[in-house]
This record gives sequence, structure tokens and C-alpha cells, in this order.
Amino acid sequence: MPIAGFLALQFMREYRTQTALTISAVGVGVAVMIFLSALIDGLQASLIERTLGTQPHITVRPPEEEARPQLRGDIHALRRIERPAQRIHSIAQWQRTDEVLRRDPEIIATSPAATGDAFARRANASRPVVLYGVVPERFDAIIAVRDHLVAGRYQLEGREALIGSELADDLGLGVGDELRIQTPMGGDALLRVRGIFDLGNRQVNQRWVLTSLRSAQALLDLAGGANAIHAKVRRIFDAEEVAQRLAARTGLVTKSWMAENEQLLIGLRSQSSSSYTIQAFVFLAVAMGIASVLVVSVVQRTREIGILRAMGTTRQTIAAVFVIQGALVGLFGSLIGSGLGGLLSFVFSRANANPDGSATFPIALEPRLFLLATVLATITGIFASLLPARRAGRLDPVEAIRHA
Repeated sequence: MPIAGFLALQFMREYRTQTALTISAVGVGVAVMIFLSALIDGLQASLIERTLGTQPHITVRPPEEEARPQLRGDIHALRRIERPAQRIHSIAQWQRTDEVLRRDPEIIATSPAATGDAFARRANASRPVVLYGVVPERFDAIIAVRDHLVAGRYQLEGREALIGSELADDLGLGVGDELRIQTPMGGDALLRVRGIFDLGNRQVNQRWVLTSLRSAQALLDLAGGANAIHAKVRRIFDAEEVAQRLAARTGLVTKSWMAENEQLLIGLRSQSSSSYTIQAFVFLAVAMGIASVLVVSVVQRTREIGILRAMGTTRQTIAAVFVIQGALVGLFGSLIGSGLGGLLSFVFSRANANPDGSATFPIALEPRLFLLATVLATITGIFASLLPARRAGRLDPVEAIRHA
């Protein structure tokens, strides 16, 4: 073992109580950082899952219709130009657009859709719904409806439909029953309920009706067309960047979940900022604690340092002794804090569980969090020890022995 490492361990053993208290303080700081980071990350993941569980990462639609002003010479014939009512129309050559999206390296799945407003009727009951004509397997890669079925099967053949649990309750429908779908374009068809889903969103469960792409095309007067293409990206927070790139490439209206959920995004960023602020103050407190203890240690060991210097020990070796102490305190404290933080997270999660056993406040404990805490605490210990180490290395041996 190098002489600096040996001396660092000896100094730490000599003042066991002081060393134990310092390591414990570091451990508490690391535990707080791990617990709060895991809690904030868990809440963020839960919010994102609930939002994107019923929403594609990117939606591509045809441009909106705009009124074309008439000109008389170089002057507009009308001073006021009203925005025209928007009709459902298909994306021009949507198959080619779908191929362009699928070739993008950041997109992992796409799903064409024919979608529009409609009415679902059964007997004397009627409910406004949103009709989605989809290719089942491709749509499930965007929104995992199959995993949220509460009855029936995830299958759409011919005139079959999947409906939300709220709509099924409102119209008294079960698997195998028929409901009538009517659209503003004059479409009218009887669809047989093939399955019922619960996506955890009341509005979605109450309004969504999924059917085959061909059936929706007929009901919405989109012969062979698709008026939306949904896409899923590899990294969800890159969705806006990918959407802008696709808009420039296709010339279509391309919106990401980030653009349509600005308030949620602001909340997520605020949570992240608060997490980073807490971590910064925790490690600042840890650094100040380690530095103050090592400064006291230098004063306590002035005589020993003077003797070592008189025996020929270099300034660099003396400084290295205290740097190693700081690193060991940070390392041991982070290991203790990791265990304490994991235990605290487990107890908190169990103490605040819902009646069904699920966590009220999700905790996201990942290996990278423990690794990050260990690395940061060790680096903090090293940096906190630099000033005391410099002071120890600059001690004059004669003066140190005389005044000790």
C-alpha cells in the first residue's frame, strides 16, 4: 500500500468517532438525494405514462383549408376573409408519407388512421364519439390497447369495433353486441363489439371507437385514404425535434405530444429543476462538512505532519493523505447512503400504497441512480479535501513541531 494511503487509514482509525460521524452525515445526504430523485423521477414517469398511454408521440395530418381571397387588380375584393369550415380529407399519397416516416432513424413505429367525429347509437341512447379506423397491429405499437382489454379480443375484422369501458356502460353494450355508428358525412353502419378496453382515461374510455381502417374509410367518405399518421419515437423528449424535421420534409401539419401538452412539459421541467437544485444543495452541504472536518484534522495533526515532513515526506504525499481521506469518506458515505436511500424509498412506497397494492407515489429506483450518487459523493469528497490538503502540504516542519 502507498504511504499516503496507509497514513490516511491510520488517521481515520485514530479518530474513529469523528470519522464515523462524518461518514454518517455524508450517508444521510446521499440517502436524501436518492430518495427525492427516485420520487421525482417516479412521478415524472407516471405522468408521462398516463399522458402518452392514450396519445401518439407524433401526429401527422394534412394542411388545414384556407380561404383564397379574390383580387380586383392588386386589391382584395373583400376586406374580411373568414376561415372556412374544415372538412375531413385524406393526406395526399399517404402511403408515401408513411414510408418517409418509417425511414427516419428516430421513429420506431407508425400507424395510418382514418379518424373523425361520429355518433354511437343503441336503441334510444346516443353518444358523441371519435371514430378511429386503424390497422390493429400497427396501432397497438403506438398505443397499447391490447394490454388494456377488460373483455373480448383485440381483433378488428370486417365491421367489428373495440370500445371504451365508459361507452360500453353508457350504452349497455357487451362483447358481441351491435352498435350503430353514424357520421356527419352520411355514413351509417352497424358494428359488432369485439372487445372493451380501459386505458385509464375517462374521456378516452367514453369516446373512442376503434374499427378497421377500411370500415372507417367508408364511414368518413375517405375512399382508400388516411387523414392521420401516428408515430412513436425512440426517445420521447426528442419528439418535438423529430416533428419539426418531418414537417419540413413532408410539408404536412406535424405535431408532437410536447407541443400539445405544453403545461405538462413545463411541470416536468420544473420538477427536474427542483431535483437538480436539491441535489446541488445536498452535495454542497456534504462538501462543506467534509472540508470543515479535514481542516480540523489538519490542525489536530500538525505535530504529526511536522514530524513526517522532517523525516523527508514530500508535500505531495502529505496533501495526498487528506485527499485520500476525503475520497474514502465520500465513498463509504455514499455506500451507506445508497442502502439507506433504497430502504427509505421501499418503506415510503409500502406505507403509501393504494388499497389494490399499487403505489400512490411511484418510486423509480434504478441502478444508475445509485452509481451516480456514489460517483458524485466520491468526487465531492475529493474536491472538498483539496483546500485542507493544500494547507497541510504547505506546513513548515520546524514551525509545525514548535507550535504543536
